[in-house]
Amino acid sequence: MSLAPNSIDLLARARADLRMGVPVILSDQASAVLVTAVETLNGARLADIRALGGAPVVVISARRAETLKARAYDGDLARVVLPADADQSWVQSVADPADDLEKPMKGPLMSVREGDARLHRLAMQLVKSARMLPAALVLDIEDAGMFAAKHALTRLDAEATRPHLEVNSPMHSVVSARLPVEVSEAGRLHVFRPDDGGEEHYAIEIGSPSRDRPVLSRLHSACFTGDVMGSLKCDCGPQLRAALAQMGEDGQGVLLYLNQEGRGIGLANKMRAYSLQDQGFDTVEANHRLGFEDDERDFRIGADILRRLGFSAVRLLTNNPNKIEMMRSNGIDVEERVPLKVGETPQNEAYLATKAKKSGHLL
Repeated sequence: MSLAPNSIDLLARARADLRMGVPVILSDQASAVLVTAVETLNGARLADIRALGGAPVVVISARRAETLKARAYDGDLARVVLPADADQSWVQSVADPADDLEKPMKGPLMSVREGDARLHRLAMQLVKSARMLPAALVLDIEDAGMFAAKHALTRLDAEATRPHLEVNSPMHSVVSARLPVEVSEAGRLHVFRPDDGGEEHYAIEIGSPSRDRPVLSRLHSACFTGDVMGSLKCDCGPQLRAALAQMGEDGQGVLLYLNQEGRGIGLANKMRAYSLQDQGFDTVEANHRLGFEDDERDFRIGADILRRLGFSAVRLLTNNPNKIEMMRSNGIDVEERVPLKVGETPQNEAYLATKAKKSGHLL
């Protein structure tokens, strides 16, 4: 018997540490690194890391490296050398594009070309999974066990942690209860929670849909600004309400409400992207300047929930072909795509055009 945390528990603890500005350790049989999220790095912590000696690097994604004209020798990321005179604001300006136009000359940036980047890549995945800017300050260290004990830091074994970052965490049902809604008094809300302590996701069942035939369904990613505040910058709120209304008219349906705000980058990063859009960048360009891909969502979550509810086939309310492909590749038959073209405004006209042109949405 042991009360010690397992690898999933340690991963949740590491995410919380990084969000608070506390470093964590990643190690394998060959090496170990100290990882600090750039977003929550402060001057005192940077000074303490420098005092350890060695050669810290700022790990950024290839998308961000392209913006900064830094060489991404590792393919999907760049290990940028930390200059001797670099302070906290310099490090964070490498990660955060907020002042790129005001202060475009951040370089020349020197990238590390030699050495193994596997732990640096895992560090990037870890920081992104904590919904922060995709950038980490990474320092090679010796004797990970002793270092972790001395500084009371969370230590993650790379081989045990990697699968949890690359494979979807198993979902389990927490509770379900009757929930009368505007479109149907016969509503039921199901709450699902991943084993890794991540965000909960929801399924709203309208009526009593049969499990023996395709169910009218929508995968809807949470949008606080659109769903709750009525933002005119996107079409999310109108899509949510239109999908529920159509399910109410049909007398049955399942809406999956997935907590993947901002196409999977989180609300804070979404607001950073909005700020960049105010500077003249489109929605895809803004994501790339932040260091993210066009879309960071994982629709396997939706397929998992549908299976757990007993559904194997859907009529999918969507304009996004990627959702259809992901459903089919994860064992859910999409018998029909049901278009959902609502919510266009003068404020989101360019946004929708970009989604159609660059992301393949059928608008």
